[in-house]
Amino acid sequence: MIGTTGKRIGAAAVALGLGLSLTACASGEDGGSSDQTITLGIIPSWTDGLSTAYLWKNVLEEDGYTVEITEINDAAPLYTGLAEGDIDVFPSAWPEVTHAAYMDEYGDDLEDLGTYYDGAKLTIAVPEYSELQSIEDLVGKSADYDGKIVGIEAGAGLTKATQEQVIPQYGLDEDGWELQTSSTPAMLNALDEAVQAQEDIVVTLWRPFWANNTFPVRDLEDPEGALGEAEGLHEIATLGFSEEFPEVAEMMGKAKLDDEQYGSLEDLVVNEHEGDPAAGVEAWLADNQDWVETLKG
Repeated sequence: MIGTTGKRIGAAAVALGLGLSLTACASGEDGGSSDQTITLGIIPSWTDGLSTAYLWKNVLEEDGYTVEITEINDAAPLYTGLAEGDIDVFPSAWPEVTHAAYMDEYGDDLEDLGTYYDGAKLTIAVPEYSELQSIEDLVGKSADYDGKIVGIEAGAGLTKATQEQVIPQYGLDEDGWELQTSSTPAMLNALDEAVQAQEDIVVTLWRPFWANNTFPVRDLEDPEGALGEAEGLHEIATLGFSEEFPEVAEMMGKAKLDDEQYGSLEDLVVNEHEGDPAAGVEAWLADNQDWVETLKG
């Protein structure tokens, strides 16, 4: 049974199921020419990218650009699209730790426009009622959880870190644990069902992410540091973007969101205006016009 979060999770699943789709957004009066079109790439169930993409869509359309949002179902094709120039900007990339392998592979064909949020973190999480306190506590308990850590997309950096660092460093593979890859909506559905039934579950999560506030969850301690340090969220562009769109590159380089700003933006986009991210952004900007001014000062 899906609980109060079910409709929101279902909407994310529908969006993810689109695979590769294109949403063309109306431009301002000065937009419409091909050299003023900017394509933003996102994985729609990763709501940091969803929120920031629609935020930039609103800001840039006000300046006369045509903005297109391309929805892709995994990180690998998103970075490939960036490197090949099919996508102009990934507005919420994790290049320092989570997506470091993609940066190693494609970095020569990419530009880092700046960091808009500090303190992002990969996590392994459990419900607050769980007795587990640390990833170390998973050892010897695989039978209680069917040996599964419930994960997200196979190509996600969080998936790679869990499979290649967390599981071997803590010896979880020797104890019968494995990561069950699926999708972000599927993981959230499983978490929702477990919480409502007061059942134990172990999931992969990250911060910032709205689910940390919606569900009664907490992070397991990671004494081995297997999930890496906190990192920044960046706007990553295809090579040559700053030459073609210098004003946009400059604005993206100036953009900064603190915890309060980010939290209110994602809450409005994902929760208050479910299924209509543009409306969520409009509501946020109504109270944060000073943020827009910082981009142009």
